[in-house]
Amino acid sequence: MVLLKYKAALLLFLFIGYKTIAQEKGIIFNSSDKELVESFNWAKETALHYKGADTDPVGPWYESALPPRSAFCMRDVSHQCIGAEILGLSRQNTNMFNLFAENISQSKNWCTYWEINKWAKPAPDDYRNDQEFWYNLPANFDILYASWRMYLWTGDRHYIDAPAFVNFQQKTVKEYIDAWVLAPDSMLKRPAHPNAPVPYNENDSFHRCRGLPSYSEGVPNLKTGADLVAALYRGMHTYSEIMATKGKFKEAALYEQKAQQYRKHLEADWWNEKSNQYYTYYSNNNQFGMQEGETFLLWFDALKDTVRANKTIKRVAASRWNVENMSYYPFLLYKFGNWEKAREYILFLSNPSTARREYPEVSYGIIEGVVQGLMGITPDARTKTLSTIYKTSNADNAAVTNLSLLNTSINLAHLNRQQSIITNTGKTSFKWKAMFYGSFQRANINGKAVTLKKGTDDQNRMISFVEANVAPGQKVNIKMY
Repeated sequence: MVLLKYKAALLLFLFIGYKTIAQEKGIIFNSSDKELVESFNWAKETALHYKGADTDPVGPWYESALPPRSAFCMRDVSHQCIGAEILGLSRQNTNMFNLFAENISQSKNWCTYWEINKWAKPAPDDYRNDQEFWYNLPANFDILYASWRMYLWTGDRHYIDAPAFVNFQQKTVKEYIDAWVLAPDSMLKRPAHPNAPVPYNENDSFHRCRGLPSYSEGVPNLKTGADLVAALYRGMHTYSEIMATKGKFKEAALYEQKAQQYRKHLEADWWNEKSNQYYTYYSNNNQFGMQEGETFLLWFDALKDTVRANKTIKRVAASRWNVENMSYYPFLLYKFGNWEKAREYILFLSNPSTARREYPEVSYGIIEGVVQGLMGITPDARTKTLSTIYKTSNADNAAVTNLSLLNTSINLAHLNRQQSIITNTGKTSFKWKAMFYGSFQRANINGKAVTLKKGTDDQNRMISFVEANVAPGQKVNIKMY
């Protein structure tokens, strides 16, 4: 007990005293769990190693593709962007998202460039001309979803209001769906290559994969992937949220209805009762099959049947796919309540013996897994609210310093599972929703008793919480009893 109190006191000292150092060195993570600290520090150093030069022709960027290409790919950027934002790569995110949004075009059947390199060109590994290129169809919806998450995290409305983004949104939820035959009732009937070059060459990957209907690239003869259905659901739901934020409630209702149509098809058409899992692809031979795509059902948060979702999470957690796929696990497993497994994957992915751990998605995934996963940091620019909840079953403590979000910056320390301290080190106020697992009876804010509220998380775990406004320069200490 004395040792735990000493560690908590030391952490609080670090939390307060390292403010100047943190501002010089970017985000710092500290914890009594030294293995996690070591993994985070490796991930931070590795991720920042992939930061490109501002003087490169493409402008500010970071590596988010196979490193030899010096490029950034739509799928990888959609996954890495929050980790990048945590690391202070805001200008890079803005520039890269702008380029994807600006390059959507009718000549590419409302695709943009799948991959852009540091020379400001579509990467030649994936592009020959507007008729011959590689493109995975979930990508438009992934970028749409990622730009929304960037707005929620940063408070920067550029990600949803700038003309290029508005055009990208509109073309993605309308013309793109029509061009690629992606209506809800068309997913099992659509042609394999609706926009193939003429003449078509099956042996040319820029013909065969011009509109690959999945992120699973190793499945031959593919008509539709379950991850594409999930991406469509998330894309329509995201556009609905954007419309609601802009006060366009009629359009918001219309696109939420479209979103639910995709989700209903996912549940009705893709669940295998015999094996109790989702099929992940449907072939041109009209046969369902299973591969690695289940991860994206969770990434796009498309599973609302709790029993099926839990079975999927358990199976994903037990699967050792490629590192690109596993790099999603830290954040997802924290999100869906499998905390110990999430920690296990952070340590596994950062281990020197893990093959291809240097792939950029891995380090960025660990950063997001620690900050948004373990620390439970979730900003929402719509209400200027920052929610936090410590996701651990142990008597550990943890802190992050110099974290930018919601047009301000914070230091946050979880001293244990019933006490957290936050300091607003920036210039913008926000509302702190401080959540704690368990059914507590009393709460103090800076030593004063306040009324607490209760609820549950998505896994129906009991939560106690209080809310407090945090002004610039203010420190707030919340403790549950």
